[in-house]
Amino acid sequence: MADTRRALITGITGQDGGHLAQLLNEKGYEVFGLLRGQHNPRRAEVERDMPYVHLIEGDLTDPTSLVRAVETSNPDELYNLAAVSHVGYSFKNPSLTADVTAKGVLNVLEAVRVTGREQATRVYQASTSEMFGGLDYNRPGAGYNENSLFHPRSPYGVAKLYGHWIAKNYRESYDMFVSCGILFNHEGERRGVEFVTRKITHAVARIKLGLQPQIELGDLWPKRDWGYAGDFVEGMWRMLQHSEPDDFVLATGETHSIEEFLTLAFGEVGIDDWRPYVTQNPAFMRPAEVDILLGDPSKAEKVLGWERKVDFPGLVSLMVAHDLRLAEAQRLSV
Repeated sequence: MADTRRALITGITGQDGGHLAQLLNEKGYEVFGLLRGQHNPRRAEVERDMPYVHLIEGDLTDPTSLVRAVETSNPDELYNLAAVSHVGYSFKNPSLTADVTAKGVLNVLEAVRVTGREQATRVYQASTSEMFGGLDYNRPGAGYNENSLFHPRSPYGVAKLYGHWIAKNYRESYDMFVSCGILFNHEGERRGVEFVTRKITHAVARIKLGLQPQIELGDLWPKRDWGYAGDFVEGMWRMLQHSEPDDFVLATGETHSIEEFLTLAFGEVGIDDWRPYVTQNPAFMRPAEVDILLGDPSKAEKVLGWERKVDFPGLVSLMVAHDLRLAEAQRLSV
């Protein structure tokens, strides 16, 4: 139909990309996804799980490919979710993180501008709570909000802060509709196993079924504001439906430690004491750790009508259940 809205998602192979593509498809959008690399190993998975997504090859470090992607998709909405998104990895590859996660945002915005769609395409930029840094002097009691000071403590956080500010600059300089979602930690069944929450639930399922004896982790004391990714992509969409572009924090307003996550995850499989199954490895500890991140989502709740549906225990439960199904299938296939 002529009035069908079109959306382009960068980072289509990631957790948020999958949730968002599903949401937009359910809302009747024609969905396009930017896929990096000619032989991307995730292509088959996307084609199998999201056959409604039109894949376009491109790369955030290649401006020409982004211009081509915008011209091909002609999007009403563009969701820039692609990034080098693992905090620990960013310490090992800071230059690549800067090229993709920082400069890549500029390349996306320029692709929209030079194709003449600065007034026709609404852009969502994925900012992050890692921009705040969690230091004592900069920690509001009610949680970080849209006006809190930034002090990123990783190459990832620094790169995301550049992306955040260049997005705001294009909003103000070119009157572009660019909204930034400052998202706190959001997890789910689509999360990569390199991230600590999914690493835990994946291991818990395998330990329960006798497929592995233990799990190695880094620090266990950091606290995060953990929500469900499926709830958060609803907030992304709402930002681009709002009458004006703006910045919005998406969070749950509560924090939980990695130890609390472990307790709930192992409890889901009937193990009351997780300590015999967990070892700490210094290789997984970061040069600068953020000890606590707490968000204040009151603006998004009031202005956008956004709310989360999955609480912390529910999040852990659904992730463990998902990984139990995967582990059981693996055991039966051996």
